[in-house]
Amino acid sequence: MFNYGTYTDEQLTALLKEGDHAAYTEIYRRYWKKLLLIAWNHSKDELASKDIVHDVFISLWERYPEVEINNLPAFLATSVKFTVYKYYQKEQRRNDLALQNYEYETTVNDEDKLDAIFLQEYVNGIVEKMPEKCRLVFGYSRNLGMKNSEIATKIQITEKGVEANLTRALRIIRGELKNHGWIFIIAIHIHRFFK
Repeated sequence: MFNYGTYTDEQLTALLKEGDHAAYTEIYRRYWKKLLLIAWNHSKDELASKDIVHDVFISLWERYPEVEINNLPAFLATSVKFTVYKYYQKEQRRNDLALQNYEYETTVNDEDKLDAIFLQEYVNGIVEKMPEKCRLVFGYSRNLGMKNSEIATKIQITEKGVEANLTRALRIIRGELKNHGWIFIIAIHIHRFFK
């Protein structure tokens, strides 16, 4: 009998990819309390937090063959944040239906803002997992608005290197968003992040 408690996250992730249920159980044991805390911090609702963590782990098991996990804690934390988002988006839509004759425009605007905030959080989570140069180039370009030539000077690489890292960063982000089924959000907000 293997002692999965001694395995690294990377080993557990590799075993999960092969459908190893014991590795999945160890991931659950190792992270459920941390994820519950994250869910609670975002929702302030104990029952909703438990449901959210439960949904994250169900999704992890159902999607293990296709999902790429490079950093298990970051992946799980991001999954929780977006499950919280989906949960409240569903609640918001229920409220929208109830209030559609009164505050339709305000509600839609609030939902758009919420979509944008959570998409930005999700993208930030993806960026944190990127290789250092890729992360720096993306941050300087998208967050600080620096030109490629300025970035090249700042981190001492060529402009071509800046372009390659930026292209790689965008490819990683798009791939992660696609893996997590956030294509509808990309369609709505793509111009805010990738223009």
